[in-house]
Order: sequence, then C-alpha cells, then structure tokens
Amino acid sequence: MSSVLRPAISGEDQTAAGKYRPISSHLAIAPPVSVVIPAMNEAENLPYVFKTLPSWIHEVVLVDGNSTDNTIEVARELWPDVKVVKQHGKGKGDALITGFEACTGDIIVMVDADGSADGSEIVSYVSALVSGADFAKGSRFANGGGTSDMTPIRKLGNHVLCAAVNAKFGARYTDLCYGYNAFWRHCLDKIDLDCTGFEVETLMNIRVVKAGLKVQEIPSHEYLRIHGSSNLRAVRDGIRVLKVILKERSNRRALRRTPHAAQLNSGRGEVS
Repeated sequence: MSSVLRPAISGEDQTAAGKYRPISSHLAIAPPVSVVIPAMNEAENLPYVFKTLPSWIHEVVLVDGNSTDNTIEVARELWPDVKVVKQHGKGKGDALITGFEACTGDIIVMVDADGSADGSEIVSYVSALVSGADFAKGSRFANGGGTSDMTPIRKLGNHVLCAAVNAKFGARYTDLCYGYNAFWRHCLDKIDLDCTGFEVETLMNIRVVKAGLKVQEIPSHEYLRIHGSSNLRAVRDGIRVLKVILKERSNRRALRRTPHAAQLNSGRGEVS
C-alpha cells in the first residue's frame, strides 16, 4: 500500500487536512479504519469497550449474535453511527467473517466485546500496517505484552500449539490464540476464512504465513473479562485448534505433491 504515516495537518492547510485522519498530535493517516466487534449478550461490557476506542476510526461494525439483552441498544447509544450486523450462523469465526464482509475501511481491526482489549492500542496496530506490514498480530507474550486472564492450563496449551505452528509452518509467533489483530482488507482474499469457532484466530495466523504476508507482532495486554462468563472452553477449543493445525499442514503437503504441470498452469494465473 502507498499510504504512509505523516505529520498531523495544521490548521493552515485545510485541503491536505481532508485527506488525512489525525490519530495523535504528531501522526495522521489516510486509510479508513474499521473495527469489528462480535458480541452476544455483552450490554454490560460494551461501555468499557467503546470508551477506549479512538475517535478517529472510520466505523465500528458490531456483529450481534442474537443477543437476548439490550446489546444493540447500548451500542447505538454509545456510538450513534455504529453499523449493526445480525449474525445468522453461530460461533466467533462466523461472526468475524460476517463483520469483515460489512466493513468499508481499508484497515480492519478485530476487538473482543468482553472488555479484555484496550482500544487505545489500535494506534500501534495501525502504525505497523501503514509502515509496511500486511497483518498486525497482537501478542500477550511479546516484550511489553501481558495477560490477566489466562489460567496455567491455557498458557501451557497456547505455548504448545504456538510451538507446533512455528515448527510446521515456519512462523515465529510468540502467541497464537489471541483475537486482537488488524490487517489490510486485501488480506481477506489471500486467507479465505472458512471456520466458525474460536479456532478462527489460529486459522488466520497460519494462512497469513502460508500466503507469504508480512506479519508484525504487537505487544498487547489482555485484561480480565468485566462481566459475564466466556464461551471459550480450554479443552474443547484446544482440540479444535489442533485439528485446524493438522488440516492446514495436510493441505500444505498436498500442495507440494501437486504435479509439475499443474504448478505451471497456476503460474499462468489459473486458480488451483
């Protein structure tokens, strides 16, 4: 992308000011940023989520997973221009895919609705993208990151699964199962998401590596869920993540066994 970080525009150049969106007293960006928030019965948590979102973002897309509380009403009160999208399927992966399709921004940021993510960190993700990265991946275990919401068994599981992905796909991740990420919209054409559950984050992380996209990890702190309980189940969802890793590894091996003629055809622009 040609967009770059530039000094914020002063009042003396109003023509240029219309092109760039100030994100701090020193920086401004040209690309519009969409924030996708999948939510189901998160009315109590949304005030904490929305108050940390920067005012300069282009749009907020709330994907409602058939909430039975007043999640939608609270969202509209907090952010009058919020774009509410109804989820017809089930699962976090399905919700995110639905939200991505509704985005109009060049940059898409994924934020959980439970209050565990600090929206003020979005500037770090966007800065990485406009500086050259394709995918800005949040990490709780990179230098400067942290978590207040992981049990020892989840930390161990995340570490083992992360090591497996690094070994099998040549990645260098410090965190795997974390949902705070940002990317250029064009990345969606290269990773072709097709899962419905919490394993969606792992699938994204694997496919951006397989697609040869430039990834930059962003130190991030995960806070405790403020209200309610998570739908995440360590053993059940850990098994689903493992299945994704094995499936993607198998697909990679099958691709390597593709006949030479088929590879030549692919090089001529045919879809494999």
